[in-house]
Amino acid sequence: MENKGRILIVEDEKSMREVLKILLEEEGYETASAPEGLEAIEKLQQDIFDIVITDINMPKADGFEVLRKVKEMSPSTMVIMITAFGTAESTIEAMKLGAYDYIHKPFKIDEIRLIVGKAIEKKRLSEELDLLREKIGTRYRLENIIGKSPKMQELFRLIPKIAQSSSTVLITGESGCGKELVAAAMHNLSPRKQRNFVTINCATFPEGLLESELFGHVRGAFTGAVYNKEGLFEIADKGTIFLDEIAEMPSSLQSKLLRVIENGTFRRVGGITDIRVDARVLSATNKSLPDVIAAGSFREDLFYRLNVIPLHLPPLRERTEDIPLLLEHFLRKYASDTRRFSPEALRLLIKYPWKGNVRELENMVERTVLLSDREVIIPDDLPDEVFRAASPVSPLPDIGDAGVELEKIMEEIEKGYLLKSLSIANGVKMDAAKLLNLSFRSFRHRLHKYGIK
Repeated sequence: MENKGRILIVEDEKSMREVLKILLEEEGYETASAPEGLEAIEKLQQDIFDIVITDINMPKADGFEVLRKVKEMSPSTMVIMITAFGTAESTIEAMKLGAYDYIHKPFKIDEIRLIVGKAIEKKRLSEELDLLREKIGTRYRLENIIGKSPKMQELFRLIPKIAQSSSTVLITGESGCGKELVAAAMHNLSPRKQRNFVTINCATFPEGLLESELFGHVRGAFTGAVYNKEGLFEIADKGTIFLDEIAEMPSSLQSKLLRVIENGTFRRVGGITDIRVDARVLSATNKSLPDVIAAGSFREDLFYRLNVIPLHLPPLRERTEDIPLLLEHFLRKYASDTRRFSPEALRLLIKYPWKGNVRELENMVERTVLLSDREVIIPDDLPDEVFRAASPVSPLPDIGDAGVELEKIMEEIEKGYLLKSLSIANGVKMDAAKLLNLSFRSFRHRLHKYGIK
């Protein structure tokens, strides 16, 4: 039976403790118990629970003290109070301190089932909302994967197949290719799609903080650890965790990651108990992990565990036939359906090397449509670096043993100056012809010769 959640039962009456334990375990919950408040607080310091069910009247530390400690150490844990001597004042006090609900003895079994089920559901929804807020705060570069090139079509064929597996996947490719987008697509097409998709960039956290983010910590584990914290692996249980920039993971954490992949267990920072999870691990890097291994910065055994299914994303310069589709997509996103790039501008954009790949292309479109008022975007509207890098005018090539095609080179130079003059003249042919000291008739003839609209 699937573990629905972890519950701590705090009750000084042994018979009541046993009844609750049997009932909840039959419902699929994992339980722990404590006969009084101080022992419960000790358990809370070492572990995290989804729900705490606590009696109010207990020796050493009462239910209100347990409630205060829960909210201090693990604010997301839901607390249900139980008492045989409840008053309106105690009910109000419990709610003020953050209790989820308040039950009077004697209670019905169905009542416990219903309240616990609703508490778990509320906690899960709260966690999903937190993740959604985190995703909204991080701007996704693409809303979906776009491409008609053979390499992208092969990717579209592979992703649904890979998604059905629970094997680890190592996604490689240059920065800006959309590795996180591919990971998200695999999760959304997988049997795990109803559970969490959790992402973390290993390069953005210092070593100590990264360990806490991945595996969580217990209260007092280090300075500033004022309450127990779940790690991302726990949040990703039954779902997917995506480790971006995996090559940047410190060596000291690589063995712990290897243990999670091999055994499905880990310990929180400062913790003494093993925690079991079932999270599919997807990772990505823009580096060659074999080279990082050779440099002594990455474990070879971890590489083989991560690289069960390798998936490589091609850079944009190797799939230039996708550029017009991507431009159209980003124009709709940042402008309107009527905005478009002129053939001359499109030609320059296709020739540009796009070292930042799709991310750089999107940024260029967003900036260009913001700064240009023209319905048809011409070369003059493009960033200078795009025009300079894509311009056909270049230094004289070397003359090798095979020689050069002089006429072709001269045609490229002439075409480059025609495009540049049109850009400077905002597309007005008469003014462009004057810039090149050509008659309008001669200028128009050259445009026709090179097919420049």
